[in-house]
Amino acid sequence: MNQLDIADYVVFFIYFIAIAGYGYYIYHKKKTTSSSAKDFFLAEGSLTWWAIGASLIASNISAEHFIGMSGSGFALGLAIATYEWMAAATLIIVAIFIIPVYLKNKIFTMPQFLSKRYSDQVSTIMAVFWLLVYVFVNLTSIIYLGALAISSISPISFEWSIVGLSIFSMVVTLGGMKVIGYTDVIQVLVLIFGGLITTYLALSLLSTEYGFGGDIFNGLSVLRKEAPGHFHMIFDSSHKYYKELPGLSVLIGGMLINNLAYWGCNQYIVQRALGADLNTARKGILFAAFLKLLVPVIAVLPGIVMYVLHSKGLFQAEMSDAGVLKPDHAYPTLMNLLPAGLKGIAFAALTAAIVASLAGKANSISTIFSMDIYKKYFNNSASDKKMVNVGRWAVVASMVVAAIVTPALRSLDQAYQFIQEYVGFISPGVLAIFLLGFYWKRTTTAAAMTGALITIPLSTVLKFLPVWTNGAFPDYPFLDRMAIDFVVIVILMAVISLSRPQKIADENAIEVDTSMFKVSTSFAIGSVLIMGILTALYTVFW
Repeated sequence: MNQLDIADYVVFFIYFIAIAGYGYYIYHKKKTTSSSAKDFFLAEGSLTWWAIGASLIASNISAEHFIGMSGSGFALGLAIATYEWMAAATLIIVAIFIIPVYLKNKIFTMPQFLSKRYSDQVSTIMAVFWLLVYVFVNLTSIIYLGALAISSISPISFEWSIVGLSIFSMVVTLGGMKVIGYTDVIQVLVLIFGGLITTYLALSLLSTEYGFGGDIFNGLSVLRKEAPGHFHMIFDSSHKYYKELPGLSVLIGGMLINNLAYWGCNQYIVQRALGADLNTARKGILFAAFLKLLVPVIAVLPGIVMYVLHSKGLFQAEMSDAGVLKPDHAYPTLMNLLPAGLKGIAFAALTAAIVASLAGKANSISTIFSMDIYKKYFNNSASDKKMVNVGRWAVVASMVVAAIVTPALRSLDQAYQFIQEYVGFISPGVLAIFLLGFYWKRTTTAAAMTGALITIPLSTVLKFLPVWTNGAFPDYPFLDRMAIDFVVIVILMAVISLSRPQKIADENAIEVDTSMFKVSTSFAIGSVLIMGILTALYTVFW
């Protein structure tokens, strides 16, 4: 039933007051610096390692995981967890090899790096690309999935859900990165606790349906027995969903490119660590990697449970829309089964995930627009106070635009895959430009400009050429297309750089030395532990 009881409203109200109250406290704790642009956008020096790690996860986990990833778990199975588990390994790489470069060179935004290393033109092109993707893919998809879930488990309509989420997120974002970072700690606790409750209920329900009296461990056994095909991490070329997760490409190909671009070259993710010292940033990123290992438990397992129950004949109407099976309905259907009070906790967890992620993306939109568009091209003498105000207006504008566009996504079946594919149109070019800019001093501005301009057209051609040629050109899985894009762009950039050498001015040079990559003993131990867990998981579920 699409309703909340009094107990659910009480739980949600407590959550809302806790977030609003704590955010207000953090905002006023250092009120004297609240007008500083770096304090507003980066919370410079204010975030602890646990706040950085929690904020990374809160910004990353959203409705696309609870709703979208559960939907993909329903359709594809545990294999979709590779996005989370491989992200844990990628975070370690980012902490060792990428974050030190940013901090050593005092980089605060991704376009700033491009401007310093290459030129303002390259920086502006990529800034515009990022803003378009953040608004029209990231914000819209998160609002859509959140509104879908909220309207499915409460009396609030889809349209009013969009309005409510947008306003709530704006309120959190307008306090700046410091407020976002510390409120994200509460958001993460709520979303993990609420997510685990929903997973527990799902396994208990499954166990009961198969006569084991609600024992969740028996529920896990039932899952493995009834849906063995949903517990393979690597698909072969004959698999129905090979195009979504193409074999070993989920380990060493397009998935690695996707993750490195997302976690290492993405403003709204990297931004959490850019205001800290290297040791604090690395601890925070490692903490985030550990939390990443938990995400499939709260996001993927419920979807597989719903697949088994649906296969048994349950929830046929709830999982369909106008007679068409909708995997993304799996998680909302499950949430509707929660008892009063617990449903409120799950509702709060879902809202926490949505709001935290929207706030993180909106803050990065305001950061890029203010620092890399407004100050550079409209008012290069803008004061800190002016920059903060412009950033706040950018938050409002981006949220309004995204809310208006959101209803157009209602035709999607698996929104999670939609997000991954279309964000992947710029990821190969972004990663190529950044990695060559970091580690190959001969990379030229002309090469970077070419990489920036070609990444979307090349991705588009590879996607639609099979249609345009009536199948004469291979229809590659989108992760493989990302790998092809990346290799082509790197080769092209290398050829251009070698054929037309450019002397890099001292002020444009990026400082990199091997001492930056040394890690502490505790970081090394934590990294080995994470890699050991991942090796065990892929060995068991290969």
